Order: sequence, then C-alpha cells, then structure tokens
Amino acid sequence: MKKTLLFFGVLLATVTLQAQNLLSGRYGERELAAKLIPRDKWEPFPSRDNRAVWTTVDPKLAANTIKAAEGYLNYEWPGIPATISMLIVRTGDRRQYQDIANRKRDVLATLMMAEVYENKGRFTDDIINGIWSICEESFWGASAHLPKGKDGGLPDVANPFVELFSAETAELLGWVDYFIGDKLDAASPLIRKRIYDETNRRVFTPLMTNHHGWMGITSSGRRPNNWNPWISSNWLCAVLLLERNEQVRAATVSKILYTLDQFLNPYPQDGGCDEGPGYWSGAAASLYDNICMLNLATNNAFSYVLKDEKVKHMAQFIYKAQISEKYFIDFADADPQPGMNGSLVYRFGKDVGDPDMMKFGAWYIDNDRDGIWRGTYMYYRNFYSLFMKDEFRKAEKGLPLLENVWWPDLEVMTARDNGGTAKGFYVAAKGGNNDESHNHNDVGNFIVYYDGLPVLIDVGRGTYTARTFSGQRYDIWFNRSDFHNLPTVNGYTQPNGPAYKATAVSSTSNKSGSIMKLDLAKAYPAEAGINNWNRTVQLVKKQKVVVEDLVSLKRTDSLTQHLMTCFPAEVTAPGVITIHAEERDYQLNYSSKMKATVEKLVLTKMEDKGIIQKWGDSIYRINLEVVKPAAKEKFVYTITPSKQTASAKGR
Repeated sequence: MKKTLLFFGVLLATVTLQAQNLLSGRYGERELAAKLIPRDKWEPFPSRDNRAVWTTVDPKLAANTIKAAEGYLNYEWPGIPATISMLIVRTGDRRQYQDIANRKRDVLATLMMAEVYENKGRFTDDIINGIWSICEESFWGASAHLPKGKDGGLPDVANPFVELFSAETAELLGWVDYFIGDKLDAASPLIRKRIYDETNRRVFTPLMTNHHGWMGITSSGRRPNNWNPWISSNWLCAVLLLERNEQVRAATVSKILYTLDQFLNPYPQDGGCDEGPGYWSGAAASLYDNICMLNLATNNAFSYVLKDEKVKHMAQFIYKAQISEKYFIDFADADPQPGMNGSLVYRFGKDVGDPDMMKFGAWYIDNDRDGIWRGTYMYYRNFYSLFMKDEFRKAEKGLPLLENVWWPDLEVMTARDNGGTAKGFYVAAKGGNNDESHNHNDVGNFIVYYDGLPVLIDVGRGTYTARTFSGQRYDIWFNRSDFHNLPTVNGYTQPNGPAYKATAVSSTSNKSGSIMKLDLAKAYPAEAGINNWNRTVQLVKKQKVVVEDLVSLKRTDSLTQHLMTCFPAEVTAPGVITIHAEERDYQLNYSSKMKATVEKLVLTKMEDKGIIQKWGDSIYRINLEVVKPAAKEKFVYTITPSKQTASAKGR
C-alpha cells in the first residue's frame, strides 16, 4: 500500500511539474478581468496627441521616417494575384507572394509613424488606402502556411486560418487604429469598423472557436514551437487594442494565457531552444513579448513570470549559443549568422536580472546608425526600444563567450579554449532526436570553429520552399544526415522521427577540456545493423579537437564518415586532409583504413539560394570510406590548426 501511495505521489508531482501553468494558473477569470486596464483607459505607449513626446523623441528617427513616407505619397497599393498565391504549389516559390504582402505592411507602418511624428494629416489618405487594400486581401498570411490540400495554393476565404503573418497583420492594424483612429473617424466611421470586422472575422473568432495545431502538443506528441508565442503575442496585442467588449477582451486574454502555457509547460528546464538562435527571437523572446504586453495591460500583474528560473534559462540561451561576434550554433534550421536584435536582448536580460545578457544585447545596439524602424514583424518591439535609447547609449557592452555550456535536456554541449574570447578552438556537439522542431536528421553532429571562424560546419537551412515543410523535407540534401558530420552505415542514413535518437548522452568539463559522449545506434534504422556507435567529441584545450567512434556492427557492408566544410579541402598525405580555411590551414587526421574523397557541392536549386547567402558557393563534403569494415572498429579524427597562416603563404 505504501509503495502504491509513493508511486501515485511521484506521479502527481510529475504531472504537477509538467503542468506548471505559470501564466494561466495565477489568476481566476474574474480576477484577471479586474486587473486588465479597460481599453478606453489603456495607453500602452504615448498617444499621438502627446506632442511633447513625439516632437522630441529621437528627432533623427522622426526625420528619416517622414522622408521615407514622403516617397509613399499617392502610393499605388498592389493587389496579390491568385496566380502568385498558387506559385507555392506550382513551383514551390513562396517569396513572390510574401514580398508583395510584406512591402504593403512596411509602407503602411512607415506612413503611420510619419503621421504620428508630423501630425499634419499629410499621410492620412494613403494610410486609409493602405488599410482598405490590406482588408481586401483574400488572406493575411503567407501562401506557404496555408493548410495543405487540393486547393491549388489558394485560401478558403470562408474558413480563415490564423498563422504567423495574419496575426502580425492584425497587430499592425491595431496600432494604426490606436495612433490614427480619430483621423480615420474624421474621414469615415466605416474605416475603423472595417479594421475590427476584418480582424474579428479573420483572427479573433477563428482563434476563440477553432483549435489550431500550433496551440498545443501535436498529434505526434511534439510540443509547440515558436508559432505558439509568436502568434499569441500578436493576437494579444491586437485584442487589447481593438476589442471594445471588455468581457470578450478578458476571455480572450484568458485563452491566450492558457495557450502560452501549452508552450511553456513542456519547455525544457534548461531553457534550450531546439529551433536554434535564429528562432529564439520568435520562441523565448516572443514569450517575453507576451509578458511585457500583459504587464502593460495589468499594471505589472505578470512581473512574477520573469523571476521564474526556467524563463530565465530560456532568455540566456541566446548568448550561451554564441560562437563569436558573428557566428552562432546553427544545428537544424538555424542560421550561422542570425543577426541580433540587441535592444530586445538587453531588455529581456534586464527583466530577468542578468547583467551578462544586458551587456551582450548592448553590444549589438548600434546607437550611431541611421534611425529606421525595424520592419513590421513584432512591431511592438519598436515602441519599447524607442523610449529606452538614452539607457542603451549608456549601457555597458560585452560578449560573455562562455567557456563551457551543457544543456542536459536539449543534449547540446559547447566548449572553447578560453572563456571570454573567441580565440582558439570552439566545438559544439548534439544528441537529441530526429523529431525536434525544424528538425534535421543530425543526431550526433558536431561543429568546429577556430578564432571565431568555421572549420567543420553544420550547413544549416537554405531557402524555404514548398518542399521544406512537406513530406519531401528529407529529400532536401542539407536536411539529411549524410550532409552532416555523421556516418552512413551499410548504406543507411538517419531517418526522421522521435524514435531515432541518441542514448547514453553525457558531458563533462575540467581544466584540460570538455567531452561529450553518446551512442548513435538508435538514430539509425535496425537495417543499418548497428549494435553500438559510441561517439566521443572532445576539446583538448589549446591543442586539438578529437572525435572518436567505437563501433560494434552486425553487418559490415560499407561505412562512410561525412564531414562538411565551407572551404576547399584536399588529401595531402595518407590519413591527412588539409582544409584551406579563411585565415589558416587545418589538418584533419583520420584512419589510414579509410579512402578519402572531397566533393564540391553544386548549388543550383531554389533551396540552395539560402545556403549561398550564408556560406557562398563553397560547400565541400569530405567522404571517408572505410576499406573492408570489421564488426568492431575504432575511428579517431583529429583537427589541429596549421602553424602557418594562409596570408603568410601568399594566398
């Protein structure tokens, strides 16, 4: 009986931990409604009538905005032809549709802010035309995000589906209503009415009445990704700005809190973002956006969330994933050079009480650049930053560049020769599984950098097309394991799915270096014939990176280890490959039992454009084929820098 009670006690504790409900569990519906500031009394940021603010805040930004808006006077607002939407099915191209839609929203936002600054009515008619044009679009989102079906790439206008950019559009229209509403009413009361009617029909009603897949755990058991907090932040902002019925407004906020908890509850305690640094802005940082907006709307009733340890870890992920000033870890669909919204990072770091994160964010704030507004995605971030510019100018700057990081839930290790500097070796390795968000089949992959520059790389993602998030995803070369730093075993590569994962994963660090151990056997299908593939990735400080594979096989037909680099490589001696990198050469030593070849990849497909943008037309795959593999094998790969730099050799 005691054992049974103990079991149920542990089970209850586990369920309680998983269902933390940090956001939705704090206040009952009546208490939440009482805490929300009524719409007609809510001033999240200074209204346009506050001329003392808008005539003095950042004059350079104001002048640049007005100048840009003058180029849009008498702007001809384009429509989006049906055949442009259909390109996603016909050719896989999503860019043409998004370019038109994004341009329209950027123009509208610029006109809005120019009118806020100038307040002379000069831009009002063009704003009205922009509102009307966007409200006449068949779909506010991206054609690539439409539910897959037999509709030929066209939206079902009678059955609105809410995704990232439809929510973004609702938020932008909410700010137009907030800042320019009285001028719209002076022209016609039907303009603001249409803003609300279209937003209610396309966004509010569908989200309150229909479950969308991004709201919770999927049918396959995968936890929500960045869509959840990203869409929720825009949904929250739009409903706070536009919804006049206070009861509906409070009920919507309540549902948003519940939705956000479906993202936060299963999020790993270590704060690791499996979508990578490039998606952190739409994941952990979008959760932060929600908290900020909630605090503005409730007189800081949700400030307690920012004291939560998991939320703090989620914030810190962004600087823990840094390789050097320019490069970041880019496993899966991440970008090696994602770019940093320094003001957002600084604010998040300040609110979770992390001085290192504040310094990191301040490093990327360019206070001297020509003032411009940052696009239209997460537009509310502009307003927060606008009123902190004096603080940003005085902020201390610095890059933490942590010596060692280990995310036990994410199963990612990073290590460098010297903490606080990008000088010397940097290595990162991952375990995980092949059902992570934005997944590549990459269990056991690793990357090597030196002096902050790449040596062995994860290629990352290319340009998104119709194939990217379809059943053909793993037909794209850079999503496959044989184009990562991984082996092909008896002709088999890693499949996708949660069953294909690393086991026996661990990481340790000491003064001499860091080491990660894992078994790759279950990352491959049973047909590959692997008993064990025990991989060790080790940084020996200030000397070398060593990767060791201890292999036990049921079949010994063929083995090939693949290694990826963005620099030319050549076999320079038996068991030695030289990589001619940016500032020096690197020597890769491998088993003499292997036959080495190097191939330069031909980048000609639509998806390859994104690869070229990041790395140039210079991706090489090193293939180390084992001659007559045995049932028991040990392979050791060692990477060391050349003592002679490329410049010294006259290249």
